[in-house]
Amino acid sequence: MGNVVTHLSKRGAVAGLVSISAMSVSAQAFAYRPFDGTDAAVTDSGNLEIELGPAEFSWEGSERTLVAPNLRLNYGLSERWEFTLEGLVAHDLAGSNRTSVVGNEALLKGVLREGTLQDKSGPSVATEFGLLLPGINDEHGTGATLTGIVSQRWPWLTAHLNVEASVTREQRGDLFLDAIVEGPHDWTVRPVVEIFHEREFGTFRETSGLLGAIWQVRDAIAVDAGFRRAQLNDHVVNEVRAGVTFSFPLK
Repeated sequence: MGNVVTHLSKRGAVAGLVSISAMSVSAQAFAYRPFDGTDAAVTDSGNLEIELGPAEFSWEGSERTLVAPNLRLNYGLSERWEFTLEGLVAHDLAGSNRTSVVGNEALLKGVLREGTLQDKSGPSVATEFGLLLPGINDEHGTGATLTGIVSQRWPWLTAHLNVEASVTREQRGDLFLDAIVEGPHDWTVRPVVEIFHEREFGTFRETSGLLGAIWQVRDAIAVDAGFRRAQLNDHVVNEVRAGVTFSFPLK
């Protein structure tokens, strides 16, 4: 499935579906879909947060790929730490009709400094690190990743900066620089923009822009949609993303 599968999203999810019977939940869910980067905040202790893209579509030249599903599970280990599993199931629509499970990761994320995202003063600072796990029918190796995250919220916008260094599954160095800007946090529907540049040394360079929106349906449910366009080496990649984030206490 080529580059479309490999670079669909750095923030995919574990292959599989999660059945949830109780949607009247009380925990807050602030979507970090539809982004490739993330924020300097973690899921509440004892809560499970699910970021689900039921069906997303990407195309690069004649290549067409359907992602169904794209799933990320975040579990709050403590007030400042969460554990994440993520990955996605990609279906080639252009020729081979092959299905792959890719983007699998097991991560820990911790808040190093509480700030405006935690209703305190100054920037919020976090780190996220862990393993890049093997896939099925693609991405057979194992790698590692480390990210530094800084977030700041003002009444009129919220901004997040990510700097990530990785050793890929193919044992190459990778650098990812990302900026996210959101509209006012108290808006029910807030516009969002993301720009990132990624370089896997010796393989590819990608510069990407995303324009979208997040609808905070209620405290525990957020719906997102976005369109991403990227320059990947000499090729243009387009991607449509849409999904939902919801959370609930496990205790």
